[in-house]
Amino acid sequence: MTTGQIALSSFVDLAACTHGSRLLETNAFAYVGKALGVWVEQLLDDLGVGTEPKIHGNVSPGAYVQGRVYIDEGAVVEPTAFIQGPCYIGPGAEVRHGAYIRGQVYIGAKAVVGHTTEVKGSIFFDHAKAGHFAYVGDSILGRDTNLGAGTKLANLPLRRSVIKVKDPVTDQWVSSELQKFGAIMGDKAQTGCNAVLSPGTLLLPGTAVLPCVHYRGTLRQGFAR
Repeated sequence: MTTGQIALSSFVDLAACTHGSRLLETNAFAYVGKALGVWVEQLLDDLGVGTEPKIHGNVSPGAYVQGRVYIDEGAVVEPTAFIQGPCYIGPGAEVRHGAYIRGQVYIGAKAVVGHTTEVKGSIFFDHAKAGHFAYVGDSILGRDTNLGAGTKLANLPLRRSVIKVKDPVTDQWVSSELQKFGAIMGDKAQTGCNAVLSPGTLLLPGTAVLPCVHYRGTLRQGFAR
């Protein structure tokens, strides 16, 4: 097993993403958890966010928004949603009733964080959707990805060990050097309802995990059944 990198460009067309040009580090592991938080803080600095939220979208009076949060034009935050900074919410994004965003999170344009969905240390690229009852921990969702209701992207192994992944290019095991790392879902990847992705899962663009399936590994094409 080597200590190395996983190329974010193997999963996401960055040129088509809002703020894609800011993702200068090519290693995908640099965009989850605390490392992602540093990147989000830099984005918030450039957007003029101080210690309090900067809101341009439509935030319900019944929502809770705390700390360094930027909510872009056209974004909607529904009643009882909770957003903790640092966090960026892109134009036209939806944070629905009961959603829980725990910080160190980037939500791209027209992405959806749905009802009772919890997110921490993760990126939702443009049009990524976790519409219902999902958990997304220390993960990356590519453009136009979709999580079926009840999907869980687990980020912490039971044995509390450093998480390794299988590089989709070299087929070699690579250490993430992280003890918390969920999944990377490439552009237009999908999960069915109640799917569970174990820590260290990689789904290449256009792949899918079918409903009620537990998957752990690197899915290069087709469906995991």
